[in-house]
Amino acid sequence: MTLLLVAGVFGTNASANEYTIGLMCDRSGVTGTIGNLICPGFHDYIRLFNKQNRLPGHTLKVMEIDHGYNVPRGVEAYERFKAAGVMTIALYGTPHTVALTPKLSEDHILGTSPGFGSAAGANGERFPYLFPAAASYWSQVASAVQFIQNNWKGSTQPKIAYIYYDNPAGREPLTIIGDLQKQLGFELQTYAVPAPGIEMRPQVLDITRKFKADWVVAHFFGQTGVALKEFSRMGHPREQMIGLVWAGGESDMKVAGWDKADGYYTVQMAHVGKDHPVNQEIVAMYKAEGKAPPEEMELSVYYNRGVSWAALHSEAIRATVESKGPNITPADVKNAMERINGYSERNFMPPFKMSPQDHEGGGYVRIFQVHDGGFRAASDWMQGYRDVVMKHVVSGE
Repeated sequence: MTLLLVAGVFGTNASANEYTIGLMCDRSGVTGTIGNLICPGFHDYIRLFNKQNRLPGHTLKVMEIDHGYNVPRGVEAYERFKAAGVMTIALYGTPHTVALTPKLSEDHILGTSPGFGSAAGANGERFPYLFPAAASYWSQVASAVQFIQNNWKGSTQPKIAYIYYDNPAGREPLTIIGDLQKQLGFELQTYAVPAPGIEMRPQVLDITRKFKADWVVAHFFGQTGVALKEFSRMGHPREQMIGLVWAGGESDMKVAGWDKADGYYTVQMAHVGKDHPVNQEIVAMYKAEGKAPPEEMELSVYYNRGVSWAALHSEAIRATVESKGPNITPADVKNAMERINGYSERNFMPPFKMSPQDHEGGGYVRIFQVHDGGFRAASDWMQGYRDVVMKHVVSGE
């Protein structure tokens, strides 16, 4: 009995070798249409991880809290996760990430902010417990410009229009695209779309008729369908448009009409589609339980992001237990995350190369193109102008 009591007090931070991951989610707020796809993907991967016995003798558990994209509720969720002894926290939302970054460092708890939050958060020396863990807005726009350069056939540099939702996240890529304009010599015009982002006809008119852009880089949050309709109406070829990660989901294409979106390129941080072995294994898991496959998987862009987020958290915990045994702490998991090198869950997501200096993991993206009512891959995993991005990451700007 004494031995059992000692094991209970000094064993793992989760009872019965069950390690808990805190998942912040927005199912009821302004980004609920995305959260209701990402979060089921996260849960499904953890269930698959446990079913496949990826951590022999141990299991993972997800503790989800819906904060409704409300910062005070997000802070409250963090405190509940902390009290529950979670090993890691999957954050959700840029304002929540900004509010909680100091708490992560103070409490020595790893938090991830894939595809949102501050791009400067990739600086692991300045933000030791925050992991963007996917291409930041800086890396996304750098890769978009790299893709344009790789596919531009003109004799002179192209004219590039950057159109974005006018908020801090929309403005963040301006630093990098401005640097690249000076370095490469392309013409650049930027176009801010004020809230709520529904009316952008004047900007599209200027881009297509006055500036006559060769390429358009789009950075929207929920209004991509409106933009694609406008560019289609003005006759701009969608084959010369590329959207960053929140401007390229199936739901956006449905709003625009798949025909009007055909040819449009999107920057992605995970596999798109449901044909990957990971998706097939999740479907098989549901069938073995006598259930239909998850409907959310049909909207694969955001569902698959949830899967990829869960996979990275799982790998960090698995690697920690493998190296240190079952009695681990959140700080141990943080150290293991920094040693991840090349993990991609069978090419479902980028080959992460973490380090104490780079918590972004390399800033890789993959480009997909809208084609025939779906998406097709248009590149392998790629980095764009990593030296330019890292210059700003190191300076912490």
